[in-house]
Amino acid sequence: MAYDLLLTGGHVIDPDGGVDGIADVAVTGGRIAAVGTGLARENARELVDARGRLVTPGLVDLHTHVFPGATYWGIDPGPAAWCSGVTTWVDAGSAGAYGLDALRAAVNGYRVRVPVLLNISAVGLTGLTGESRDLAACDVDLAVTTIAANRDLVYGIKARIDANTVGANGLEPLRRAITVARACELPVMVHIGLAPPAIGELLPLLGAGDIVTHCASGIALGRGGLDPALRRAYDAGVLFDLGHGSGGFAYDVLEAQLAAGMPPHTVSTDLHARSLHGPAFDLPTTMAKLLAVGVPLATVVASATIAPARALGLSGGTLRVGAPADVAVFALEEGGFPLADVHGQLRTAPLRLRNEATYVAGRLLPPSLPAPPPPWVPLTTAQRDALAHRSRLVRDLLTTPLVTPGGLDEQFPR
Repeated sequence: MAYDLLLTGGHVIDPDGGVDGIADVAVTGGRIAAVGTGLARENARELVDARGRLVTPGLVDLHTHVFPGATYWGIDPGPAAWCSGVTTWVDAGSAGAYGLDALRAAVNGYRVRVPVLLNISAVGLTGLTGESRDLAACDVDLAVTTIAANRDLVYGIKARIDANTVGANGLEPLRRAITVARACELPVMVHIGLAPPAIGELLPLLGAGDIVTHCASGIALGRGGLDPALRRAYDAGVLFDLGHGSGGFAYDVLEAQLAAGMPPHTVSTDLHARSLHGPAFDLPTTMAKLLAVGVPLATVVASATIAPARALGLSGGTLRVGAPADVAVFALEEGGFPLADVHGQLRTAPLRLRNEATYVAGRLLPPSLPAPPPPWVPLTTAQRDALAHRSRLVRDLLTTPLVTPGGLDEQFPR
């Protein structure tokens, strides 16, 4: 059989397909054609030597914000996608009913896949917070109608439930989000943060398949991190998503939950304009933070591939034959890598995943330069200096001729 692309000899970890070992991955027509050892190389149009590399399904980030220019939090996924292995970016509530058409237009211009969680507030995340303080914006009928017209794009409902977002409205925005979710047979993702409402009030409203993001939040859960409502929700089938972000992840809370037998089901970045430059950085870095607290590599890969895909009923996160050929290739660097949570607590990861190639539907994502951070994003002096240094390095690289005269040929002989 002829293959469009054949990656050979890599260490393939595909939790969905039960593969964890040396194998080849073949792609034809933008889909996985075969995974196994000794696949025929003769007819492969493109052959990639993946020996010594980790090959996984394209990563699925369950919580991101990729609506730049229209929201406070939004970023362009392209510059992070091509060098992180993330092929599916779930936009978690950037747009409500008022802005979904504009988000669709943005998504249509991306090379990566962007399923959407519709914000229960029709105004979405145009501002820093407060979108659910006006209950008129949390219009159940409007949200249901919007989803019905956009079933190809919307895979769930998002509600931020914290004191700053809901104000005096308490749990009512969540109740409305759940009403929409049940009517449309979709899950709801709930952001937890500063009380009120308290976790003990919020979690009992959720059901199996609903998602709590920022599940290891030190702000929402305090230093103990083991409110009894968490155990009840976990046992009832509520999914726990890491949702790192700029304020949603604390090592001590995660470690307490791990010790109690409640590991997160999914690992996501909550990547946005205020977490992109740290403390989240990207999904491979966030995955390494789970490695730093002792979660096995195969489990971490599963939590960033098939687990989030199944949570929303997506087609990615797998290398099974016939699946979309979304593939990530990483160098695995061994050592001691100190990594911080959002509060500055440090843990040391034994491995770092450095992305070397990211394929969407069998096509290699091209390099893409990031835009400068918007002026409202707070940055430390160290972050500003690092961004300036990176810009100088890129400029130096691109303003130096690509090759010396000896590397040229006469294209049009006279």
